[in-house]
Amino acid sequence: MKIFVFIDSQNLNLGIKSCGWILDFKKFRLYLKNKYKVTKVYLFIGQVPGNESMYRSLQEMGYILVFKPTMQYMKEGIKETKGNVDSELVLYSSAITFKDYDKAIIVSGDGDFYCLIDFLEDKNKLFKLIVPNNHYSSLLRKFSSKIIRVDQLKNSLALKKTGISVQSKL
Repeated sequence: MKIFVFIDSQNLNLGIKSCGWILDFKKFRLYLKNKYKVTKVYLFIGQVPGNESMYRSLQEMGYILVFKPTMQYMKEGIKETKGNVDSELVLYSSAITFKDYDKAIIVSGDGDFYCLIDFLEDKNKLFKLIVPNNHYSSLLRKFSSKIIRVDQLKNSLALKKTGISVQSKL
């Protein structure tokens, strides 16, 4: 069985950081491989100049990066960067790669993906829904039997503070 993973990197990263720890993306990739025997892992991420070494490291870990150009804006006098990857994730999982996999794992707690997740469930292609923490959209509760929470895996997936890591820039 071919299982593909589609990750909303911003939702995953910020959701875990809100729990007070940092996800080790290398451990997470190995977790997906060992636990679910995934074939491909797509990471949807905003493309920010200066992060090339991080992108290279993620690719070396086995992630297939799908970039979205980012926009900068001011919020309360602070420069913010936004790279909303929702459309790309929906396009890849429901059209571009849809015929290439048997089951999908969606990694996001964002209710904007409700229609995609419902579509995949209807087509018998939804395998798991991995959410960062317990603060995921109430729209996704319909799929509670397939939900896995990353925050409950902290002991095995947290970044150890033993060196420099690419994860802190995500």
